Amino acid sequence: MNRLLLNCDIGESFGSWTMGLDAEVMPFIDCANVACGFHAGDPSIMRKTVNLALNHGVQIGAHPAYQDLVGFGRRSMAYTAQELQDILHYQIGALDGLCRAQGGRVSYVKPHGAMYNDMMANPAQLRAVLQAVAAYDSTLPLMLMATRDNSAAQQLGDEYGVTLWFEAFADRAYDSAGRLVSRQLPGAVHHDADTIIAQALKIARGEPLTASDGSALHLQANTLCVHGDNASSVAAVRSIREALDELRAS
Repeated sequence: MNRLLLNCDIGESFGSWTMGLDAEVMPFIDCANVACGFHAGDPSIMRKTVNLALNHGVQIGAHPAYQDLVGFGRRSMAYTAQELQDILHYQIGALDGLCRAQGGRVSYVKPHGAMYNDMMANPAQLRAVLQAVAAYDSTLPLMLMATRDNSAAQQLGDEYGVTLWFEAFADRAYDSAGRLVSRQLPGAVHHDADTIIAQALKIARGEPLTASDGSALHLQANTLCVHGDNASSVAAVRSIREALDELRAS
């Protein structure tokens, strides 16, 4: 079994406003997706988050978004391909500078919110994101959603020489295409800890999930997204970490 990396969105506080339990979740994850100031975070929060990740040996990923603090980056916005690349370079470069000042580097890129969803729905937008990553540093992997069929995305990644890390979710329901069920629909988010852990283990083992239409869904994933925004979710992350470690040891 390939090692399934645990990733978490981190550094989403802003000024004196705190969001998430970053210090509590950091010891249990492999990759920290650090907000870069456009949907959340600010220079001081970014610096503190980078320091926390470095102290725990966690890989630091840029988590860029549309310029939408009010909407937390969850609203689609119209950008040209060049504008999209500009805001990606701006955010990746800002985080990378804060990393380098502390002896680290950005290790990968994971777009946030609406940008993430839009690039999965629009091949032209995914191409623009890949062009931006390749132009900044082609050795940086791009994290994107694992679906029933990753081949089209993989072909684009190969075209630009960018490694793709396909991401799955332990606490979300999937539709028949392997995309996340809308949060507006009932059952879209799993809240039961046992259900979340069981789904994480199925993904790690390469076993099929059950899609919303009842069909078997296989997801080929390199990384698993977990959330640490409350005490219950941190406990779930710890349990997933322990379960995956036990699975690798067996």
